[in-house]
Amino acid sequence: MYFDFFGLKEAPFRITPNTEYWFAGGQRGEILAALLYAIGQGEGIIKVVGEVGSGKTMLCRKLAAQLPDTIDSVYLGNPTLEPDDMLAAILADLGESPADGRQARLAQLNATLLARHESGRRVVVFVEEAQGIALDNLEFLRLLTNLETATDKLLQIVLFGQPELDTQLAEPRIRQLKDRITLSLSLSPLSEPEVAEYLRARLAVAGYRGPDLFPPALIARMARLSGGLSRRINVLADKTLLAAYASQTHSLTPAHLDAAAGDADMQPAQPPRAHRPALPRWAWLGAALTLAVGVLVWLAWEALSQPAPPPASPITRPQTAVDPAAELAEKAQQTRRWLAVAAPGTHVIQVASAKEAAQAAVLLGSLNHATPQPVRVLYGLSQGAPAWMILAGEFANRDAAMAVLRTLPASTAGVQPHQGAPFLRSVGKMRTVVLPTG
Repeated sequence: MYFDFFGLKEAPFRITPNTEYWFAGGQRGEILAALLYAIGQGEGIIKVVGEVGSGKTMLCRKLAAQLPDTIDSVYLGNPTLEPDDMLAAILADLGESPADGRQARLAQLNATLLARHESGRRVVVFVEEAQGIALDNLEFLRLLTNLETATDKLLQIVLFGQPELDTQLAEPRIRQLKDRITLSLSLSPLSEPEVAEYLRARLAVAGYRGPDLFPPALIARMARLSGGLSRRINVLADKTLLAAYASQTHSLTPAHLDAAAGDADMQPAQPPRAHRPALPRWAWLGAALTLAVGVLVWLAWEALSQPAPPPASPITRPQTAVDPAAELAEKAQQTRRWLAVAAPGTHVIQVASAKEAAQAAVLLGSLNHATPQPVRVLYGLSQGAPAWMILAGEFANRDAAMAVLRTLPASTAGVQPHQGAPFLRSVGKMRTVVLPTG
């Protein structure tokens, strides 16, 4: 109804999960990368927990869409299925006609999985609404992960559920299932700045190209009303636009948001937590062949006890030979200490990144006088893998950083086009991806 009025090609805030509207902020991108890596390893049970409307189904669909071609996915969305029905659903999803009886279906599933394994394929089962599954049925799912060859598991399971799932898993009689969980992730509510980014991102996908529609005051109130949950944000945003359209104005006001909240019978939800629960920390072990999956921990707390860092100064090229890895590690340590005390809303511009310290040192040395100062180095996860990230400038808010970013060329500091253009990062987000340097 309001599409043409606001210059949109389609509805930007539908509650039906559509992966075209995938939002990688709020740690969603890091969680997706961790899930893809864990599934690639092919062992253990994976658990993802989030409140109602936090985006679990969207994450599940995006994950299924990005799996390698050699991995087949099965979707179980009905928590009331009994074991025999689970087997039938899994077999049907794999293109098999289920046999009669549990033992026959188990044997059929084992044969099907072995055949796929021999052809170089694996199977992962996504289980939604896992908090609604009876304990005995959860235990049955665990037993399915016992299907294996001498070297490989034939079936992997990813559980998506509400926080009540953790309560269920604390039951002593299914402790074996809990022990099989190798990766446990939490979808936290979006913070106020992330709500703003979320709104902009969805509007952009829907074709909007004008100035920000939602002013800061509305975003702050929407964050409180929604509790940072994406489904509630979608409902409020859609009805707010509709209220503004009814008033024939492009300026969204608190009155429009209040009308939306009243129409949706939505009272303020619990505010997003001050500190986002940390992802489990990656345990990078061995050489390049094996990594133990985990995700991230806050490292900033340790740095709070360190002396305040000296004032940052422009980086100049070294005049004597130095160990690039040692130099970058020291700069990364300085950045860690700065991250511990900087305001979460502080923004920087990431101008380059490299997987190797030597390559990062070359990029660092190629910065010119036009690069915003100070320049820092962050060592952390980038798209799920460790990387050295070169950061420029220090800005009190996103708008100030964006104003400078628009003046920078599309590629800078020796960055090749395939490495991407400079983009903004916030202190709050960077704290969640930092890795130790030694």
